Amino acid sequence: MPRLEAVSKRYGRGEWVVRDVHAEIPAGEVVAFTGGNGSGKSTLLRMLVGISRPTSGVVSGRPRQVGYVPDRFAPDERMSAVAYLTHMGRIRGLGTRVAATRAHQLLDRLALVGGKEARLHTLSKGNAQKVALAQALLVEPELLVLDEPWSGLDASAHGTLTEIMSEVARAGGSVVFTDHRESITRVLSSRTYTVRKGTVALRPPQAQPAHRPAAEVVLTLPEHGGTPGEPDWDAIGGVRSVARSDARLVVTVDRDSVDALLLAVLRGGWSVLTVTRDERDREAGQPVEDTAAVPGGSFR
Repeated sequence: MPRLEAVSKRYGRGEWVVRDVHAEIPAGEVVAFTGGNGSGKSTLLRMLVGISRPTSGVVSGRPRQVGYVPDRFAPDERMSAVAYLTHMGRIRGLGTRVAATRAHQLLDRLALVGGKEARLHTLSKGNAQKVALAQALLVEPELLVLDEPWSGLDASAHGTLTEIMSEVARAGGSVVFTDHRESITRVLSSRTYTVRKGTVALRPPQAQPAHRPAAEVVLTLPEHGGTPGEPDWDAIGGVRSVARSDARLVVTVDRDSVDALLLAVLRGGWSVLTVTRDERDREAGQPVEDTAAVPGGSFR
């Protein structure tokens, strides 16, 4: 089990970035480090994966297979995405054919915009992030470390990333991620560390109901044509997953965030097909509305 034991870090004679940090990353768990910009989260992750050494203290229990997605991945390379991943797979010990196959599988799953032959230096931030995630998964990680992993990703990739994190944990791996949003860390992590001014504290477990009511909202392109912009899911809050199916988006959201979601997507030009309650609410006897359908689409 990876551990940070009395870990401190500073550069030269400057101020301490983090000081006397103790943290555990158990196998099979998803662990979050949350805090504001400049709090020391990225520094902790770089020490955890071995890119940076602590000034004092020890990082122990680091497994052999570590996958790492940094907060910034902007390679100035003229290699194609699939060629880069194949090359990285070979560096990590895979044969050329296996590495190429794995690269194609991951890029297919993450739906890289522009295709697998797109050159790295031409990719948008979100698509570069997909390549960064793919390189971390070329070899099945025993420890997957993700620094602000949702930054720039499109809606379909949000849901895919969440699935991947769960798969790694179910396979017995450890997953660590940073994020500043309470709605994300509460839903995805089994334990959360709060980072503030270089100090780290384990957040006490929150008493939560066995089931938090949810709703499924199906969106589609408007009949009058046009291409709506991607909603700012982070700003809406309460969004658990987003899946794309042809011209539709299927959004799972906390029921108390449905109104905010509908307002945002309608303003953005989407049409709403259905709003459906979670069937478990019926079984639990929750007083919620039945499925609502919006014929022909848009509230305008």
